[in-house]
Amino acid sequence: MTIRLLLADDHPVVRAGLRAVLDTEPDFAVVAEVATAERAVELAAAGGVDVVLMDLQFGAGMHGSEATAAITATPGGPKVLVLTTYDTDVDILAAVEAGASGYLLKDAPPEELAAAVRTAAAGQSALAPAVAHRLMDRMRTPAEALTKRELEVLQLVGEGLSNAQISKALFLSQATVKSHLVHVFAKLGVDSRTAAVAAATARRLIRR
Repeated sequence: MTIRLLLADDHPVVRAGLRAVLDTEPDFAVVAEVATAERAVELAAAGGVDVVLMDLQFGAGMHGSEATAAITATPGGPKVLVLTTYDTDVDILAAVEAGASGYLLKDAPPEELAAAVRTAAAGQSALAPAVAHRLMDRMRTPAEALTKRELEVLQLVGEGLSNAQISKALFLSQATVKSHLVHVFAKLGVDSRTAAVAAATARRLIRR
């Protein structure tokens, strides 16, 4: 049975490389490729796709996790396999919560990618070893792990946003933003925004 694939990545070279790899598999058929997350949602909704290979960053457009949530919210819709360069907690948790069936890094060998596509198509979870390890670490020390919301706040701090800007971006009150940062500081053992960003970046909790 042929697995029909949709490639969603804003880099033409990446899409071409993926197509070249996937076309060597006899049970795969790349039926479309798109450069925006918005277009991926449209084509996934139109039918005829079994698995979407989804990047996370699409410039100024919709984020890959948002697109994943939109695609997986449709009953009977295609599975989504995230394929990205980011192995940070903030990205992994967002994708998993959005309903991704798998999370793979772009440096994965071709045989691992092919296996992940088949696993996702079968409705099972396909996680890169490094990603699975990070999720297991979070489960082992839940009291120390930053929540998804705390990671989102800290990611925006790292991007230079003020508390007022973060409250608007995440639809939170400024008091709630401050509360999240207090918890972040305590969990990371720091006492400033700069130190929190440095510590979180070193531990690959957020991307820079």
